[in-house]
Amino acid sequence: MSSWTLKSIPPHDWFLCLDVESYFDHEHEPEKVFEEGFTRPIPVGETDVIVTVFFNGDPENPEFHIESAESLSKDEIAEANKSLTKILGTDMDLRPLYDQAKDDAVLGDKLSELYGLKRMTRANLFEDILYRIVQMQMNHKPTAKKMMFAIREAYGTALMLGKKSLPAWPRPHQLMKADPANIRKLGPTLRKGQYLVGLANDIVAGNVDMDHLMECDPQEFYDLITKVKGIGPTSGQDLMMMRGRTDAVFPSNKKGDEEKGLRRWIIYSYGEDPHNTSEGRFQELIQNWKGYEAAALEFLFVNYVLKEKERQAKK
Repeated sequence: MSSWTLKSIPPHDWFLCLDVESYFDHEHEPEKVFEEGFTRPIPVGETDVIVTVFFNGDPENPEFHIESAESLSKDEIAEANKSLTKILGTDMDLRPLYDQAKDDAVLGDKLSELYGLKRMTRANLFEDILYRIVQMQMNHKPTAKKMMFAIREAYGTALMLGKKSLPAWPRPHQLMKADPANIRKLGPTLRKGQYLVGLANDIVAGNVDMDHLMECDPQEFYDLITKVKGIGPTSGQDLMMMRGRTDAVFPSNKKGDEEKGLRRWIIYSYGEDPHNTSEGRFQELIQNWKGYEAAALEFLFVNYVLKEKERQAKK
């Protein structure tokens, strides 16, 4: 057994994430995470291990206690921390955003109400893309999560959590030989199966470089990711939010005369007409977001999620 501590840059209140179901996968029950911890498989070099994460509950001195049934070396723990850092957002320093946007007409109050929020992602960009493709155009997200879990069972490494099986996420080399028709039997459409297998093959062939996508500037990321089959402009912008980074761009994506995607939502949030907003005016609206565009948008998103929960509870 191994255990270690992973520190996060404050402020970080990870418990805020428990209200956001999209951050979690089919096997998770967020309401139990507070007491039982957050358990998931993560890649460690060429193998996969199951870890359980516990948060200390202190936004100003945030620490995560990690446990694994495996006996891991220092190098393996360092590898595990690469995944955990992305999942939890521990390396993101949002303190400048709190300073520069505290008086922002839309963002200011949300920074106070959701103090310490950092977006959760999955262990690497490949996982994020897989799930994004599976859940595209599906309104019932639990079904999409169940489909993704079935793909993990079919193509990922089988791991044991106590007496139960908990499949790892498939690596590109595991998914590249899959038959899209067999993926179709697990729930996703045949076209989605083709996208998943095609992406895995492109990564193994070196045509898509995941490391470069994680490191390049936001505009280049958007330009490259939207060339991947199955990833359109909206999905490209969403995936930009999942790099464990603070920065992003929101390119205009008009169809006819109507603005689409994240840019539309941002402009609406500032009370203006997204279909008739110039590039200059859009940049004025988000001037307080500079360098922290991805992090800023997450405050709007989680605020929306919480307001929707309140609305549903009142019905």
